[in-house]
Amino acid sequence: MKRMKQMAIAIGVVAMLIGCGEEKPQAPTQAPPVELTINDAAGMQLEEPEAPTEAPEEPTPEAEPVLVFRDAFGEEYETTILTDVPQRAYDNECFVHEGDRLTYEDAAYASRIGIDISKYQGEIDWEKVKADGITFVFIRIGCRGYGTAGNLMEDPMFADNLRGAQEQGIDVGVYFFAQAINEAEAREEAEFVIGLLNGAELQLPVVYDPETIKNDTARTDDVSGEQFTANTIAFCETIAEAGYQPMIYSNMVWEAFQFDLRKLTQYPIWYADYEMLPQTPYWFAFWQYSEEGHVDGITGTVDMNIQLLSK
Repeated sequence: MKRMKQMAIAIGVVAMLIGCGEEKPQAPTQAPPVELTINDAAGMQLEEPEAPTEAPEEPTPEAEPVLVFRDAFGEEYETTILTDVPQRAYDNECFVHEGDRLTYEDAAYASRIGIDISKYQGEIDWEKVKADGITFVFIRIGCRGYGTAGNLMEDPMFADNLRGAQEQGIDVGVYFFAQAINEAEAREEAEFVIGLLNGAELQLPVVYDPETIKNDTARTDDVSGEQFTANTIAFCETIAEAGYQPMIYSNMVWEAFQFDLRKLTQYPIWYADYEMLPQTPYWFAFWQYSEEGHVDGITGTVDMNIQLLSK
């Protein structure tokens, strides 16, 4: 404040000196004064312009859904769910277990019970199997050895099982235990299956079962997911060209880490999972839900399946 008084006195002296001389010309019109405000913290300063309106924030993208699941050995995994792959529409509350039998029914779907078998079930009394409520069966038609040679082999019980099941009016499909390491071998496996069928009529698909071997060294140990998918497509295309419906045997580990499901959406899936409810979020036509079923006419245990049918 003292300094401001001193400045005022100085200005007054100057004015007096000017007034003693010639008449001072009139000052030009000044620009309007700048509007001032008092800022309590910083003293006198120019008024700050209003801040521009901020652009609306970008919406936060939704997090990709994640699935945690267990394999047949109890090991836990985590994977991102592919939302652009067809999702299953089944209601988990409609799967009903009664002992080793499973049923499903809602407004859109119903189920029927079936099994899958190979030489390891031995001789089967198909009349008793039919009487025990079994409506369909997938029969192993053959396999490729998982050793270095990779020989193709017919299941020695295939012909008997095909004839016995169809004589009882049980619907039949077949599966091939595959060990192809490239597309050429996958097509070779398909041609082998077609030759063994020799024009036989099937009620259900021909299934590609590209098994991994857990407790031994296998020729397919180093097959990548990309090759795994390419082999599957090669087999399915060859089967379709012969007039049969191809289908893919799968499980949640393969769907998460092996198959490129986006390339396989045209083929039905036979899904294997021994949990009480199917863990896959993806669509499937058949569910292999147990490997410890008991059916009249079969010695020992057998794999149990249901087919989901649109009403």
